[in-house]
Amino acid sequence: MQRLYDFLRRHPMWVDGFWALVLLGLSIVSAAAVDGAPNHHGSLAAAVAISVVLCLTVALRRRAPERMVLLAAAAGLAQLALDVETMAADFAMLVIVYTVAAVGARWASRFALAGGMCAAALAQIRWPEQKASTFGEIALAVFQTVPFALAWVLGDSMRTRRAYFAQLEERAARLEKEREAQAQVAVAAERARIARELHDVVAHNVSVMVVQADGAAYVLDASPDQAKKALETISSTGRQALAEMRRLLGVLRTGEHQEGGEYVPQPDVEQIEELVEQCRKSGLPVDFRVEGTPRPLPSGVELTAYRIVQEALTNTRKHGGPKAGASVRLVYFDDGLGLLVEDDGKGAPHELYEDGGVDGQGHGLIGMRERVGMVGGTLDAGPRPGGGFRISALLPLKPAH
Repeated sequence: MQRLYDFLRRHPMWVDGFWALVLLGLSIVSAAAVDGAPNHHGSLAAAVAISVVLCLTVALRRRAPERMVLLAAAAGLAQLALDVETMAADFAMLVIVYTVAAVGARWASRFALAGGMCAAALAQIRWPEQKASTFGEIALAVFQTVPFALAWVLGDSMRTRRAYFAQLEERAARLEKEREAQAQVAVAAERARIARELHDVVAHNVSVMVVQADGAAYVLDASPDQAKKALETISSTGRQALAEMRRLLGVLRTGEHQEGGEYVPQPDVEQIEELVEQCRKSGLPVDFRVEGTPRPLPSGVELTAYRIVQEALTNTRKHGGPKAGASVRLVYFDDGLGLLVEDDGKGAPHELYEDGGVDGQGHGLIGMRERVGMVGGTLDAGPRPGGGFRISALLPLKPAH
C-alpha cells in the first residue's frame, strides 16, 4: 500500500484521469437513463459531448488550471445554449473552481469565484422549477451556490497554507545558510586567534632562546657557569613554549583524548611579572611597576595585556640593540586597565611594524591592534622622542557597544 501511495503521489494525473473516467461513466449512464423522459431537455449527443469536455477539465486540471477553467466555463455556456439540463458531469465545475483557487493564477481564481456565484442562478433561470414559487426558486439558487463558494474557500485556504509552508521552508533554508556562514566566520576567527597566539609564543620564546644560545656560545670557554645558566634558561623557555603550543594545538583536536591531563591555563596579568623576570635573565633590563589596586579582570583583557607586553618586549629584544632597556607600567583604573611599554633602544622603523615586517608574516602591531579591538580597547604605538619605541594601550573592563 505504501508503494502504491508513493506511486500515486508521483503521478497525480493518473488519479485525476481515473476520477475523470468514473465521472464520465456516471454522466453517460444518467444521461442515457433520462433520455426520452417527459419534460427532458437536450439531446443525448449534446449531453455526452459536454460531459466529455467537463471530464477533460478534471483530468488536466493540474497541468493547465487556467485553461481548464476557461474550458469549463465554455462547456457551461454551451450547456445553457443547447438546453442540456444539469447532470453528474457538472460536478467537474466544483473541482475546477477548487483547483484554480488553490494553484491557479489570481485572475483565474477570481474568474472561477465569479462563475461559481453565477452558475446556480443561471441554471435556475434556464430550467426553473415548475411548482416552485419565486421565493422558492431564489432559495434553491442560493442553496446551490453554497457548494461553489465552499470549493473556492477551501482552495484559497490551501493556497494560503502552501504559501505559509513554503515561506517556512525558505526561512529554514536561509537560517541554515546563515548558520553555516556564521560557523565559517567562527572557524576563520578561531584560526586567526590561534595564529596570533602561536606567533606570540614562538616569537617571544624563540627570541629568548636565540639570545641565550648566542650568549652561552660567547662565554662558554671563559665562564662555564654563566654558560650553564644560559643553557638552563634555554631549556626552561623551550619547555614553556612547548606547553603553550601544546595547549593551542590541542583546541584543533576536538574529540581526541589528550595525554597528560588538561592544558596549561591562559596567561594572565599576574604572569607578566614572570615574563619580565624571564627577560631580565635573558639580558634585557626591564623596569616593572604596578599602579592602582589590582583586582580580577575579564580573561580576555588579561590575555590581551599579557600578549601586548610579551610582543613589545620581544620587539625590544629584536630591534633595540645590545644596550637597550625597557619599562613596563600596569595602571588599574576604575573602568579599565592601562598599559605602557617603552624602550630606549634604536628600534625599528614604525612602518616596518605596521606592515608586518617584524616577523615577515604580518603579525606585528597589526596583531596587537586586533587583540585590543576585540576587547573594545585602544592602542597607540610609535617612536619616542629622542629614540626608542612606545606602546600604550587602554583595555576597558566592558567591551564598547
